[in-house]
Amino acid sequence: MKLLYVKACGFKNCCEDYTIDLVPKSKKTSEDKEYELQEVAPGLYAYNSMAFVGKNASGKTSALELLDCCYSILGEFRIEGKHYSYDGISLEMIFYHEGALYRYITELENDKNLGNKAAFKNEHIYVQPYFKSNAKNVLDTNAYEELTEIGELPEDTSNIFFVLKSKKTYALYFDGYISKESSYDLAFKAMKNYKIGSEILEDIFRIFDENILALKRLDDHNYLLKLKNEEKTLSDTQLVYILSSGTTRGLLLYILAAASLKEGFDLIIDEIENNFHKTLVDNLLVLYKDKTVNKHGASLIFSTHYCEVLDQMGRQDNIWICKADDKVTLENMYLKYDIRSELLKSKQYYNNAFQTAVNYEALMMLKKVLKK
Repeated sequence: MKLLYVKACGFKNCCEDYTIDLVPKSKKTSEDKEYELQEVAPGLYAYNSMAFVGKNASGKTSALELLDCCYSILGEFRIEGKHYSYDGISLEMIFYHEGALYRYITELENDKNLGNKAAFKNEHIYVQPYFKSNAKNVLDTNAYEELTEIGELPEDTSNIFFVLKSKKTYALYFDGYISKESSYDLAFKAMKNYKIGSEILEDIFRIFDENILALKRLDDHNYLLKLKNEEKTLSDTQLVYILSSGTTRGLLLYILAAASLKEGFDLIIDEIENNFHKTLVDNLLVLYKDKTVNKHGASLIFSTHYCEVLDQMGRQDNIWICKADDKVTLENMYLKYDIRSELLKSKQYYNNAFQTAVNYEALMMLKKVLKK
């Protein structure tokens, strides 16, 4: 399964018909097909990496949360535990699965009887067989025929079940709500669930802190930390104070990246540069570009304030500019802006070509006030 298109109305503070189109739009060179794109089916491509950029409070997280919402429906057939209201949200998704294109439409509601779960209303599923000759019909709604008589499910379960049939991880969302203490627990659970060996954990520690030789989980809250000169039994709370923020976050993030690359599911990261050196961010992109590592078509989807990372991305149609006024909006760099491909994207960003610069006048006003 590969998600190709999302449109939402009523989602958080996003504008009506808030759209994330994941189908490549610009020319596909042989180099792009080697490093930037993955072939989902003959003539149908998806991105190896996708970036959402913009200034603070521009809606980058909203874009990622919308994708996470869609992946929850596709992978779990339900939405629960989110920190936003489901009332009034309508969704449209297009995805590829086992030789066919599917278009799914639903409305969401809160239901007090379901706890923090969404109820699915007015669901419709449409399908068209996929052939290379109809690659350009992915977004053509007239090319789809509706599936009927597909059965009934509890209102907290999506009819997507009748298409995908079994639960599966299609994406994991790494956001800023994860506490440092729980990072270790989640990392070791991911290692167990996705069969990530301890040698990968040791390699990750060598990236972030060469003094750490190994970390072994003793129980739910206690760990054995092996350093070059000593061993310590520590609780997860104590580990937070022993290890740097970058090491703690990097441990979980790189374990999830290893699982993503091994299993072929997408990894969504909010603020990819948080606590990380530039080289580590670049390295993550390289891993997803390298087909000898990324063998199963995983995609890296992230938001960032670190615009230099955009220079590592060879295309422009896999970069979205987030903006917020009364409502959150989204603009595709390739479709909206006339940026010459030979120019550094980071330089254009700093030159405010995308209208994303920090409010300089507000900064100067603050400076004047602080001088008083």
